[in-house]
Amino acid sequence: MIEQVELHKKVSRKEAWDRAIEAIGLVGIPSPERRVKQYPHEMSGGMRQRAMIALALSCQPRVLLADEPTTALDATVQIQILLLLRELQQELGLAIVFVTHDIGAAAEVADRIAVMYAGRIVEQGPAQQVLGNPRHPYTLSLLKSRAHGAMQKGQRLETIAGAPPDLSQLPPGCAFADRCAYALPACRQTQPPEETVGAGHSARCLRIDEIGNASAATGAALSTA
Repeated sequence: MIEQVELHKKVSRKEAWDRAIEAIGLVGIPSPERRVKQYPHEMSGGMRQRAMIALALSCQPRVLLADEPTTALDATVQIQILLLLRELQQELGLAIVFVTHDIGAAAEVADRIAVMYAGRIVEQGPAQQVLGNPRHPYTLSLLKSRAHGAMQKGQRLETIAGAPPDLSQLPPGCAFADRCAYALPACRQTQPPEETVGAGHSARCLRIDEIGNASAATGAALSTA
């Protein structure tokens, strides 16, 4: 961390140490003057994750890319990291790009959500609109497969049949078509155009209206209220 600050900020060794200690304290690690001298194996998993966030913040970026920051952490530590990121965003005025496969985590931290499939954005918009009124079948399927929908004894989780396509040989049409219950022949031939479905909310699907009706009828959409 100290070498990084020295290299990018062109400051003295003493200033770099001070910035490293400040960054470690900022993410809630106690005794930062002592922790800055420790090795990773001397810290818990949650503390190492906080140290990585401190490393990312040490050069005072305007945009923070958090790629699966809660992976392999237990539920309690995951919540702590999500709360920390939200607090840092508000306190420092950061823009955070939060990459995750966990829609629940996205709902906790995101102002806007972009849903990607096979490397392409298929739906994007304000978090409450995307999660509360999904208009792409992949978004709808993700919401329906969440564990909260199968909490009754004997009820099975919904799954998305099939497998993702080979990214080196993407089809000419919608990449989700082979797994989609709403697919039309045209879906496999050309890329669906991006359509606006609300304020700042858009999706790429030929059956946007029917997906909206399905999400309302099944009650599968995640409430962000």
